[in-house]
Amino acid sequence: MPKGGARARSGPAPDPDALRRERDAGEWTILPADGRDGETPQWPLTEESVREDELWERLWRMPQALMWERYGQHLEVALYVRRLAAAEQPDAGVNLGTLVRQMADSLGLTTPGMRANRWRIDREAEQGPRPADASAPAAAPTSARARLRSVSGGRG
Repeated sequence: MPKGGARARSGPAPDPDALRRERDAGEWTILPADGRDGETPQWPLTEESVREDELWERLWRMPQALMWERYGQHLEVALYVRRLAAAEQPDAGVNLGTLVRQMADSLGLTTPGMRANRWRIDREAEQGPRPADASAPAAAPTSARARLRSVSGGRG
């Protein structure tokens, strides 16, 4: 077991709604829910398979693609696509699946990866304004029996 120092994913996840904002102010990037518009970038690796082409096209329409484009991560995305296509094969090793998950995290394709990159997708713009009664939380049941009843759908 390694000793000392911070580890990836150690400690609480960053909270964009935290009360202590002085050190986090302005660090979160809100990505539009409708994703990236425009032409898909040129494939930067050697010959791409049909599956790689499908994945490449789909990924470059995602909201995260705006950040990849900003930071010039075309090669990283292509390497992720290549490894993901290989990991989909029935004889792929577990280590390849682990690598794909780690790459997905670093590209912000997973929830922990989005938090680590301090990216949020603007879901409110996608869904439109909520009705006034939807913003108010439902009253919580007061007794343990009532809470259990609400979880079990009234049975019990």
